[in-house]
Amino acid sequence: MDIREHCPGKVVTAQEALSKIKNGSRIFIGTGCGEPQHLIRTMVKNPIIQDAVIYQMLSFTLSKYVDDPDFLKRFALKLFFISTSMRKAAFEGKIDYLPAYLSQIPNMFSSQRIGLDVALVQVSPPDRFGYCSLGVSVDITRAGLDNARMVIAQVNPRTPRTWGDCIVHVDEIDYFVPFEEPLVEDLPLVKNQEVASRIGYYVSQLVEDGATIQIGFGHLPNAILSHLMDKKDLGVHTQVITDAFIPLLENKVITNRKKTLLPGRVVASLCMGSENLYRFMDDNPTFYLRSSDFVNDPTVIARNDNLISISSALEVDLTGQVCTDSMGYLFYSGIGDQVDFLRGSSMSKGGFSIIAIPSTAQKGRVSRIVPSLSEGAGVATTRGDVNFVVTEYGIAELKGKSIYQRVMELAQIAHPKFREELIEVAKKRHYIFADQLPPAQDDLIFLEGYKSRVTLPNGRTIEFRPLLPSDEFAYRNFFYSLKEETIYLRFFYKMKLFSHEHAQQQWSSVDYRKNMSIIGLVQKGGHQEIVAIGTYADDGNGRAEVAFVVREDFQGQGVTSHLLPQLEAIAKENGFRGFVATVLRENQAMLHVFKKRYPHATIDIGGGIDITVIMDFKPEADAKAAKTQDATAE
Repeated sequence: MDIREHCPGKVVTAQEALSKIKNGSRIFIGTGCGEPQHLIRTMVKNPIIQDAVIYQMLSFTLSKYVDDPDFLKRFALKLFFISTSMRKAAFEGKIDYLPAYLSQIPNMFSSQRIGLDVALVQVSPPDRFGYCSLGVSVDITRAGLDNARMVIAQVNPRTPRTWGDCIVHVDEIDYFVPFEEPLVEDLPLVKNQEVASRIGYYVSQLVEDGATIQIGFGHLPNAILSHLMDKKDLGVHTQVITDAFIPLLENKVITNRKKTLLPGRVVASLCMGSENLYRFMDDNPTFYLRSSDFVNDPTVIARNDNLISISSALEVDLTGQVCTDSMGYLFYSGIGDQVDFLRGSSMSKGGFSIIAIPSTAQKGRVSRIVPSLSEGAGVATTRGDVNFVVTEYGIAELKGKSIYQRVMELAQIAHPKFREELIEVAKKRHYIFADQLPPAQDDLIFLEGYKSRVTLPNGRTIEFRPLLPSDEFAYRNFFYSLKEETIYLRFFYKMKLFSHEHAQQQWSSVDYRKNMSIIGLVQKGGHQEIVAIGTYADDGNGRAEVAFVVREDFQGQGVTSHLLPQLEAIAKENGFRGFVATVLRENQAMLHVFKKRYPHATIDIGGGIDITVIMDFKPEADAKAAKTQDATAE
């Protein structure tokens, strides 16, 4: 449709359209990369418009004018989110931040809680039926357009035609301003790539095949998405689409086949990125854009099974409170979509949330895991909302955990140089036991190489990883789940209690080199429980004393036979030449495992109730030769 022929009276210049705006008007401007730049520039240059209030979600073009005193006299800026380009102005008090959940902003317009006189938006040229597209910005733009008394649209041929709730008929628009220009491009700056990559690695461990994901904007989300390339059949229900999604779509990692809400479609609200992204989305039915009151509604989000929300933060305190929108008293970003998606994911069947955050800020001088949030910091995400927190040092699971457990989980993923200080403050506040040992101050990334997963003959999957200080309660529950006979076979007496003091003794000796403990975990509902543990400890003579405990319902499934070579490999790395074990005579199952692995072991029967088994490791050359011989025989 040619709008000049269909509605010639509506086609005007920007100056003519903007001359219709009265002093004191409340003006809405389309979001982010979809903002009508030509209309904004013309409005600012028009001295007739005075005392206007501007509402916008993400603002880019106006950042060029906020240092102009004349501009600030004429316009009051009220932003629902503070973009990077607007941050300095926010710190200086030149704009007014409007805290709100994204899901609720459209209703603020429709209910007239925030009345709008004018909406300035950008659209594509109309199709032959007279329908334009809002392109890359639907979020709150749809509601702004629907509830403003007058709508002025910049018709930009470079605006991609997107599918969803983004179609606007020419009859809904009062004035058209044809003007072609490149869309705003916004690509996140690459910061510490190593930190981002390590966080992405840990997050990828939590994302299972077939999950539906939500993820935010920035260099960290980009790094996380790049670590999901080995996943299968992911779905997307998110606020913003970025360039980082394209490789996942092109390589069919994202298929949306297993989504329970709108399968086959990427559901989003806006997109921010490069011209390449805009062309990728143009007339692409894979993308289904809806307004924020749909995309961000927690009850809608929850209709996606296995919905994983991945967002970031500025600070997390030791109790699990999260700050996202301010640095102390300085407003930094906004509430945005985090709370909507955290609550939606918690209601999703099989869903959960992840807060991904670098462990430090200001070039390592400040910890982001803090004893308490900074004075003035906003708490949009409460203690009860948080499930997982991930830094470059690991994963902390907070849901269902006490303050004591949260402190230990978060301290062990803080930067090593801040861990002891965090523990000391927690002791003073009586969050934890006065004798609590701090987590190791080493970078334990090497422990990732000690993780494994095995499917047992009974069909259950068991995951193995090193024991951590935060496992105390899980280890305690494991002990009390064991039968008296199993405890006796491990400890040689009928141990009745597994006290905090005993747990401290266990962890005080674990340095992950000379002393190591590997636990086996199985999934039970929404959490994991320990069903096995294998331990070695330096005996001072070049060998390590080794011991195992397996819960009765997992005995006879080859658990110890998997753990033993795993512990051997670690022990070899750390210079040990063999294992030694003390086994009760009646524990024939354990003796069988040792003899099978080490047929040349030395057995010292002695005269008591126990037997000492000395097991020297094969030299590497012999081990390789034996392996080759076995392969040839097969």
